[in-house]
Amino acid sequence: MKTAFLLSLLLLGPSSAGSSLFAQDDDAAKKGGEEKTSPTAIAPVTTEHAVTIAGAEVAYTATAGTLPLVGEDEDPEADAQVFYVAYTVKPKEGEVRPLTFCFNGGPGSSSVWLHMGMLGPKIVPIPDDASFPAPPYGLEDNANSLLDVTDLVFIDPVGTGYSRPAKDDDERSRQSEFSGYEKDLNSVAEFIHRYVTENGRWGSPKFLLGESYGTLRAAGLAGRLMDRYNMALNGIVFVSSVLDFATLLEDSNNDLPYVLFLPTLAATAHYHGQLSEEWQNQDVQAVYDAAKQFALGDYATALLKGVKPESEEGRAIAARFAELTGLSAEFVVDSNLRVGMQRFGKELLREENKTVGRFDSRYTAPAREAAGDRGDFDASGAALFAPFTSALYRHLRENLKVERGTPYEILTGKVHPWDYGNFTNAYVRSDDTLAEALLTNPALHLFFALGHYDLATPPAAAEYTVNRLTLTGGADERITAKFYPGGHMMYVHGPSLEQLRKDLVAFYEDALGK
Repeated sequence: MKTAFLLSLLLLGPSSAGSSLFAQDDDAAKKGGEEKTSPTAIAPVTTEHAVTIAGAEVAYTATAGTLPLVGEDEDPEADAQVFYVAYTVKPKEGEVRPLTFCFNGGPGSSSVWLHMGMLGPKIVPIPDDASFPAPPYGLEDNANSLLDVTDLVFIDPVGTGYSRPAKDDDERSRQSEFSGYEKDLNSVAEFIHRYVTENGRWGSPKFLLGESYGTLRAAGLAGRLMDRYNMALNGIVFVSSVLDFATLLEDSNNDLPYVLFLPTLAATAHYHGQLSEEWQNQDVQAVYDAAKQFALGDYATALLKGVKPESEEGRAIAARFAELTGLSAEFVVDSNLRVGMQRFGKELLREENKTVGRFDSRYTAPAREAAGDRGDFDASGAALFAPFTSALYRHLRENLKVERGTPYEILTGKVHPWDYGNFTNAYVRSDDTLAEALLTNPALHLFFALGHYDLATPPAAAEYTVNRLTLTGGADERITAKFYPGGHMMYVHGPSLEQLRKDLVAFYEDALGK
């Protein structure tokens, strides 16, 4: 397995009063807050705020700090400290508010993207036209937050954000104890169980919301939470999902990704005006659907048959591929009928000496040189990483009173190598776990948010995986999938965020039987 490649592939997140994070006791707090003896523990800080959502003011409490992971033996010395930010709203009389745990992916990503881009009460403003924002970056209220619908807990897995593993007797990091598919499920499940228990939330409807690798984690957690803690979920939201790595990792013995990326290549070409007038006059969903029909039909058949590119059939396939993607037929032939995401991103706008983004193919950036088969960097990442980082630091210090000077690990390679031990000589997947959870929990509802311009986890891959789940007894009726004219983080596109909120409000109501 190409595990070393995964970090670069996935990502893929008012007035106040509060005490300093580093206050060990009342005396320390009076001195302005002193750092705790443990460099990894952060005493929870509570602040009060208000935000206007859907035209109504919502008063909420924010809590930021760490919870210790102590393992099965309840060792008083924590194995790790997990940083979280929780937003809660006082329930009305007789109301039981849902609780949603949110996390991004990586492996190695903090929850900053979902926190500051989609769900939290504060948000970083990003231009809708996929232009690069200029520093200094903004921070504003999020009128599309889900806080009026559900309480929100943002989790930074161990090694990300301010979450840190303990150290052994030699002061070496114990990160390896948490860096792996199963290890990650165990630690995040332990956090969720501990938070729910310590905060008296067993009576609340419970949801998970993950993005990118976080969707793989969410599907796995549906099984782990039930198996270990008998904790059933009401719903899971998958943002830009990947539940089976076979759908993403192209190789000489795996043509599936070439098939499943093709519809997104077509959508990207349409966005950049690279198709014929006939196709440009159609909307992006029509282009996507036509490309998917070709991809799953004639194109997949040709690859399965091993059609030679130079043959009559091969050239016919190349011509149709070119028509739908804006590439030249000769380029498709020269690529052996198999055009990967990186090669496409470099070729589409080569004449303009631009490359298209991977997380969001609406973004472009100048290429350092016209030659080559891949871009120098991801244009969308270059546009978004700095604004999100700035917004996160500002929000933590200005609003949540998190006065910590050490780096908040936005997206880090320090969690690697990542252990996929149970998947040795196999593709990593959690779709089977999700299928079992659907069948054993008739209250479980799923929502998939898909971005037309996502070249990291293309929508067709999610559709393919979901369509292959073993669903009986009407379980498929509990699955909702919606498209948005954005990328991997479709919520940085304002109209997409507005529609996503509307769709999720309806999803929560459906999942809760309202």
